[in-house]
Amino acid sequence: MDTILNVTSNPHVREKTDTQKIMLCVIVALLPAALFGVYNFGFSALILIMLSVATCVCCEWLYEKLLHKKSTISDLSAVVTGLLLAMNLPSSLPWWMAIVGSAFAIIVVKMLFGGLGQNFMNPALGGRCFLMISFTGPMTDFSKFDGFAGATPLAQLKMGESADTMKMLFGTIPGTIGETSVIALLIGAIIMLFCGVIDLRIPGSYIVTFAIFTLLFGGHGMDINFLVAELCGGGLILGAFFMATDYVSSPITPMGKIGFGIILGLLTGVFRFFGPSAEGVSYAIIFSNLLVPLIERATIPRAFGIPKETKGGDAK
Repeated sequence: MDTILNVTSNPHVREKTDTQKIMLCVIVALLPAALFGVYNFGFSALILIMLSVATCVCCEWLYEKLLHKKSTISDLSAVVTGLLLAMNLPSSLPWWMAIVGSAFAIIVVKMLFGGLGQNFMNPALGGRCFLMISFTGPMTDFSKFDGFAGATPLAQLKMGESADTMKMLFGTIPGTIGETSVIALLIGAIIMLFCGVIDLRIPGSYIVTFAIFTLLFGGHGMDINFLVAELCGGGLILGAFFMATDYVSSPITPMGKIGFGIILGLLTGVFRFFGPSAEGVSYAIIFSNLLVPLIERATIPRAFGIPKETKGGDAK
């Protein structure tokens, strides 16, 4: 035979896009919101972003160096984790807390579970929730915005006050570094959709479910201004497009993605309207991450020709 055929295990056809290219696209998509955060909150926001990214990269490199493992910092996943974590922090947070949260995100949530592809939750969200539990006061302090103390729009809505939806769209409001400008976040979401990094199943079902929940149980009926404020406030858009769509901690089946988004919307609504906090996106995503194995088990399509098993184990 002139041609030698090599028999190998699947997959036989591989996608040309690798992890590094995907992460680079995510970084580019996050830049509009990150740059606006620096513009909105000043030099302190830039310091936190740089410290968070640098700590994540250094911790991953050091962990792999000490355990004599191949370095994976070139895949840029640690950079994405640091950038996402920083965008979920208030600009007034002490610099050392950002370092602690970044180290926890990489070492505990990511590397101790086997590294990229093995973590059961989004590392950036894990780091944020760790900081929220450990340093609740500093993590909810948004007093260094525009030179005066003020509550976030979601906190105002929680207290029965009104919120300026136009300011929420553009982002000139108190909040975390990367969550304030809906326009900047949507620009980033469009970039990821255009590059094929994400699809609309998870963020679409998430936002629609939360919108319906808000109209039914938000206590304001069909008040569109209240609905828009709830959709634009907090980390909903940031979470829906950039964290809930994480490849590792979200379902891979089409129906599983839709079910995952629906669960996210329901949990976010419950946390916001029936819980003590005005926010709820981070905890909703983490709780839903824990349900991913069950969601995929229930939604995985059966191979053609494989009969459905009965309770006794016999095929119908």
